[in-house]
Amino acid sequence: MEKVNSNSVQEKNKVYSVTELTNIIKNELESKFPLIWVEGEVSNFKRAQSQHLYFDLKDEHSQLHAVMWRSHAVKIPFKMEDGIQIVCKGLISVYAQRGQYQIQVEQVEPKGKGALQLAFEQLKKKLEKEGLFDPEKKKKIPLLPKKVGVVTSPKGAAIIDILQTIERRFARLHILIYPVRVQGEGAAEEIVKAVDYLGTVPDLDVIIVGRGGGSIEDLWAFNEEEVARAIFRSPVPVISAVGHEIDFTIADFVADKRASTPSAAAEILIEKEQAFLERIESFEKVMEHQMRYMTQERKSRVMDLIRHHAFQRFKERLYQLAQNVDDLDIRAVNFMRGEQKKMAEYRSEVRFTEQRITALIKDRLSSLKSKWEMLASQLHNLSPLNILKKGYTLCWEEGSDSLIKTIDKVEKGKSLTVSFFKGEFRCKVSSVDRRKMIEDRHKKKQ
Repeated sequence: MEKVNSNSVQEKNKVYSVTELTNIIKNELESKFPLIWVEGEVSNFKRAQSQHLYFDLKDEHSQLHAVMWRSHAVKIPFKMEDGIQIVCKGLISVYAQRGQYQIQVEQVEPKGKGALQLAFEQLKKKLEKEGLFDPEKKKKIPLLPKKVGVVTSPKGAAIIDILQTIERRFARLHILIYPVRVQGEGAAEEIVKAVDYLGTVPDLDVIIVGRGGGSIEDLWAFNEEEVARAIFRSPVPVISAVGHEIDFTIADFVADKRASTPSAAAEILIEKEQAFLERIESFEKVMEHQMRYMTQERKSRVMDLIRHHAFQRFKERLYQLAQNVDDLDIRAVNFMRGEQKKMAEYRSEVRFTEQRITALIKDRLSSLKSKWEMLASQLHNLSPLNILKKGYTLCWEEGSDSLIKTIDKVEKGKSLTVSFFKGEFRCKVSSVDRRKMIEDRHKKKQ
């Protein structure tokens, strides 16, 4: 027969308080489960005012309550929300006030997808829904920019590529560099500050925001929401030039123009100017060709005259004329080459004059608008309808379009029509007193 332990009997028969029992379960549970990994679907997600996170992890058959304190929650790069599949690392604990066991989460990773990639897709979807990527909201890059702001690291490869590309093409650009960190903690805040500042610089034509290539972690500053919103609100057109051709960031989608590399961004700035200059050179060559053709045609006609029998006696004179034509041809070519040099010097003057003309036109239009508004106001004050509004009336002889202007036109027994600003009435004259004047009536009232 088995001997019964009296102490164990007492333990079995002991009555525990709720707190005692909860503490026993808490100690047993927390000691058996150190840091563990749990996977499941997020549901009932809530973010408290304290920034602590509360949610449930569930699968097909069960659910587990989870809490994540603010110190760990701020490190999550993506947006926690119901429905996403995650893997959590944390400690199993018991929340004594509710008698509920839970996991205190210290680390979260999205299941099947990197945390940064998920954060990228979530922000891209959010900003696209708000309209930050809409093509109609993008500003045009100026045709011939002269003053350019560059937001990048002063020690990185991006600024070297941009400057070398501009120097190689002999572009006359005023470059304003705003140095920032392009990766790591604080980089996004510096980029935002730089874009906001350059947006206030007078006469700035365009801003380049970029850096060289790298991993998704290296490029992450250009995927921050605050950077995207700074680019979107910039009054100056922004070219995004982040990484290599295969790299895409949120900044690329928001910017007014995306360049595959920093050097490609510089090419965008100067390609239009180069095309413009090449077009001018093409016109110059066409003009030179046209002048040569006209000169040769006239020379040919002169030679035909020399060969004609009727003009043999003028042979020597015509040869002299032909020589003069050759001389003029040479002078014309030299003149055109000189003019080409002058045209290059005049281009900047033409641009400056164009800006002045535009400003004068705007001032003139503003002056004419003010004068038109003044005349319209005067016309309104002189309008007969405006006068009638003040209480005056018009008298007409009934059945006639003639306005009665003096008392001499009024006779006893006549039917008159009296018009107000709104409405009119008909009356018959019972008496006429031509001696009394309006001034007498005013005196009586006084």
